[in-house]
Amino acid sequence: MARAIRKRSWAEPFKIKVVEPLQLTSREERQKALAKAGYNTFLLPSRLVYIDLLTDSGTSAMSDWQWAGMMLGDEAYAGSRNFEHLQAVVRKHYGYKHVIPTHQGRGAEHLLSRSLIDPGDYVPGNMYFTTTRLHQELAGAKFVDVIIDDAHDPKSQHPFKGNIDLDKLRTLIRKVGAERIPYISVAGTVNMAGGQPISMQNLKEVRAIAQRYGIPIYLDATRLAENAYFIQQREPGHQSKSIAEIVKSLCSLSDGCTMSAKKDSLVNIGGFLATNDRKLHEEACNLVVVYEGLHTYGGLAGRDMEAMARGIVESFQDDHIRARIGQVEYLGHRLIEEKIPIVLPIGGHAIFLDAKRFYRHLPQDSFPAQTLAAELYLESGIRSMERGIASAGRNPETGEHYRPRLELTRLTIPRRVYTQAHMDVTAEAVCATYDRRREVKGLRMVYEPRYLRFFRARFKPL
Repeated sequence: MARAIRKRSWAEPFKIKVVEPLQLTSREERQKALAKAGYNTFLLPSRLVYIDLLTDSGTSAMSDWQWAGMMLGDEAYAGSRNFEHLQAVVRKHYGYKHVIPTHQGRGAEHLLSRSLIDPGDYVPGNMYFTTTRLHQELAGAKFVDVIIDDAHDPKSQHPFKGNIDLDKLRTLIRKVGAERIPYISVAGTVNMAGGQPISMQNLKEVRAIAQRYGIPIYLDATRLAENAYFIQQREPGHQSKSIAEIVKSLCSLSDGCTMSAKKDSLVNIGGFLATNDRKLHEEACNLVVVYEGLHTYGGLAGRDMEAMARGIVESFQDDHIRARIGQVEYLGHRLIEEKIPIVLPIGGHAIFLDAKRFYRHLPQDSFPAQTLAAELYLESGIRSMERGIASAGRNPETGEHYRPRLELTRLTIPRRVYTQAHMDVTAEAVCATYDRRREVKGLRMVYEPRYLRFFRARFKPL
């Protein structure tokens, strides 16, 4: 009798060559560590973390090809051949003319903001990101959220919740004038919305508006390869295109980008600012010498630039992206099966737990998402992070908390680091934390840094 045809399992497109031992601490040890860290998972020592889902930034595993490239580092102060390689790779895969390396993405954000923004300007974007908005504000601008309303609804199944609301964008332009908008800030797979993508069609429509008013567009290309995967899977007309082709098309609809290569590009440190604007390139070269390093190394060693160049090439491999997002989807579906409240659809780099629905009895002022990150660590040794009222910070004009509609705890999956078994352990830990949710009282903030408070703030239980 013929065997019935069934769907085949898939496996990661790599094999493991080096391992790092993990240690599971006791609940008593975790309780002490949590109290010492002020209930802020950023302040926990990594040696006391079992599965580290704090971030996918700089925590991915490099390939043997990348490690081999690091042995070819040209550590000349000026004109490193590794810079030449990086520049050629960025030009080929992203299509921009000018490339300035930086130590990481926020270095590129600083250069862009200082070069283009004048005090009193407005920068529209598809939802804020913490460091991006801060650099814009420090340069004198006000960030204006013009993302579609679905992005603020964790239960909405809109396939492209990163899209810009064209009416909101037009309204802002008419209100403040195009001359007060130095650029439109467009992120791929919007982090604060739950890793949600923007569609190719929406970016084309934004480009048409921008060109009409003479406003440039700058992408946050940090996770653009992951955004391209969602376009390939969800947007008609792109199913037969490669990830590399889709990324190139996205970039052709913009004037440049900032890049944290610590995400898509699979390196532990590095980034760049890329642009087609010769004038901006010249100004950024002046600033990078002051804040980062010479314009041909930007705060990086030659070996880091070589690893970045090779990582960019690997990041566009369809098998890699399919497996990377497949692991995120695997964890997401496990949690959906257990009726755990998460942001839908499942995003590209993380699972976002909906802390408002997780802790329905906690008001937002008691930091539900921060509380959930602390409780998950206490339960299991798994480190996650808050993306809610603590991350949102304060309005610089009024001093009041920003109160985002989304109060999320992020389980961020590093690339090529953990196995499906780690995802199973994570799902079980989240379920155990959910089962005792009614016992939780929340937190109060007892120390608040001036900028980007979520990194170093300290809390105490209510």
